[in-house]
Amino acid sequence: QGLKSLVPTESPGPHAIFGTSKPAPGLSATDTFLGTNKVPDLQKVFQRSDGLPVHLKRGYPDRMLYRTTMALTIGGTFYCLVALYIASQPKIK
Repeated sequence: QGLKSLVPTESPGPHAIFGTSKPAPGLSATDTFLGTNKVPDLQKVFQRSDGLPVHLKRGYPDRMLYRTTMALTIGGTFYCLVALYIASQPKIK
């Protein structure tokens, strides 16, 4: 009785770090947790020589994300320049 040791007396076992060894509900023991390997398909997309930069290879969503980022960057730069201009004006008393 009294105080318990903070250090465990037995090893945690092989599955303590990675969670549980039981499959997710609805999966059989032979099913994999990761699903299919999508790397070969993505390699085909990204290694295609079509003249596009890699950050625009996946089509419309990439273009929209790129354009939104550029718009926010240009808008933020314009806002900062206007704020600096206003802050640099002499105060009228």
